[in-house]
Amino acid sequence: MCGIVGAVAQRDVAEILVEGLRRLEYRGYDSAGVAIVNGNELGRLRRLGKVQVLADALDQQPLAGGTGIAHTRWATHGEPSERNAHPHVSGDITVVHNGIIENHEELRTELQAMGYEFVSDTDTEVIAHLVHHHRQHSDSLLAALQTAVKQLRGAYGTVLMDTQDPSRLVVARSGSPLVIGLGLGENFIASDQLALLPVTRRFMFLEEGDVAEVTRRDVRIFDVDGQAVSRAELESEASHDAGDKGEYRHYMLKEIYEQPKSITDTLEGRITDSAVVVESFGNGARAIFEKVEHIQLIACGTSYHSGMVAKYWFEALAGVSCDIEIASEFRYRKSVVRPNSLLITLSQSGETADTLAALRLAKDSGFMSSLAICNVPGSSLVRESDLAFMTRAGAEIGVASTKAFTTQLAGLLMLVAAVGRCRGNMSVDTEAKLVQALRTVPAHIGDTLALAKDIEALAEEFADKQNSLFLGRGDQYPIAMEGALKLKEISYIHAEAYAAGELKHGPLALIDADMPIIVVAPNNDLLEKLKSNVEEVRARGGILYVFADKEAGFRGDDTMRVMPVNHVDEVIAPIIYTVPLQLLSYYVALIKGTDVDQPRNLAKSVTVE
Repeated sequence: MCGIVGAVAQRDVAEILVEGLRRLEYRGYDSAGVAIVNGNELGRLRRLGKVQVLADALDQQPLAGGTGIAHTRWATHGEPSERNAHPHVSGDITVVHNGIIENHEELRTELQAMGYEFVSDTDTEVIAHLVHHHRQHSDSLLAALQTAVKQLRGAYGTVLMDTQDPSRLVVARSGSPLVIGLGLGENFIASDQLALLPVTRRFMFLEEGDVAEVTRRDVRIFDVDGQAVSRAELESEASHDAGDKGEYRHYMLKEIYEQPKSITDTLEGRITDSAVVVESFGNGARAIFEKVEHIQLIACGTSYHSGMVAKYWFEALAGVSCDIEIASEFRYRKSVVRPNSLLITLSQSGETADTLAALRLAKDSGFMSSLAICNVPGSSLVRESDLAFMTRAGAEIGVASTKAFTTQLAGLLMLVAAVGRCRGNMSVDTEAKLVQALRTVPAHIGDTLALAKDIEALAEEFADKQNSLFLGRGDQYPIAMEGALKLKEISYIHAEAYAAGELKHGPLALIDADMPIIVVAPNNDLLEKLKSNVEEVRARGGILYVFADKEAGFRGDDTMRVMPVNHVDEVIAPIIYTVPLQLLSYYVALIKGTDVDQPRNLAKSVTVE
């Protein structure tokens, strides 16, 4: 969500900070700001809107200095406005903050009683005043922050500086990620390592509860108990040019077309000619999989849909019972953990707040082990899980997930094969057929992308639509849900998905000529049932758009547009049928004129509840 960048250096850091913010733009934000200390003078600029607006302001009012912090804000407390934008200031203390301070109202009342005046509506300003108060009675800014965090409840990744001591930054992490970038005679801080790739490849990831002091030449880290600790130094292999869309108009379109390569990368070295390499899921995975009697999947948003598909696969192919639950629901209800249960968390970023909280809760709930399926090495979810599988999708910049979703599905299908074989529930021949089907996925996605021009023409018919319905059966029902999510995310058309068999239980009341019905129809055992559902819609005057297997026998007419998809193995059909729905949502959004890569009100990485 929000983005943080900080630097302590001998050189001027304004350009480093602004470039870091640009590299975090994909996460979503509504305002941006920067504060830099030069000598003992603080310079601060904040602007509503894009980072470029801030950059233009800096061209007019340059800020010099080697110590600074910058921020992009995604509003939680207080409307998007310049006065609510970060950094916030209290006397000599300047702060940026990601997350939510849950007891901010209580603290605000206490601080106002001490004489502090609040000039914003944010919860963040509480941190600035609270640290300023404790700084009056502390030996250092670090000590003041360590005292202040004991009073904070909620999630925060925060960075502070003192105008009277510009030689250092202090940071605290609780529930919101922070990484320290290590340079030569200079050091950096960010909420995501991608922000710092132009200046360093060496990083330290702060753990939950850590407080740190960062100077040009030194990094000191203290754990939640105030004890000095060391954190591993890691060399990043990540790459991301925030300005390079190549030949594509939007990141989302680029990422849709990257899916054949992303799937190839996901499979590379993890399958043989006839089997899945179990060790791809981590050291000790085989011993864990042999004992698994139940799978519990936890995820949010698009990742939840991939988990829903996996539930069908685990039970039908691996013979292992499986439940899937939204992380924000799982963490707030009492649940019964079945014997020998494996918890699987799914997240593109590995920093999704609700999913992380669910993992931490599960560690004390009796799960046998935990496995993260994630796209970001070094993320909190990966570090805190027993096992991890990297999807290798590469940096995904568009807020609406595409290649992260299909690589999750590929990884989950490999996991199904691995668990099935380790449990003795899947034959060698079945695993071999599954592996061969997986090998064909990149080519099949390439064939499906060839439908782009036809889908673009079809999208014209959605130009004046306000509502839509997506239908699927079996493991295509979650794909219909994902298609509906994509359409609503980037075109702002209200879209719902239903299991097609549920039509007669209510949704048929919505059917008329102004409600487009999008259907995913592979040639599988449920095809005839699905055709009956389609006829129910046609009989009531509905207009259908059917993405159907060429061999499924659909015939188009005035009330039904048929988009033919090459025949694919039933097991990989959910991956393939996702792609035309991605293209449909993209081209509808183009027609609607929305911001495809950064849709309103949304953020890429949801690091708050």
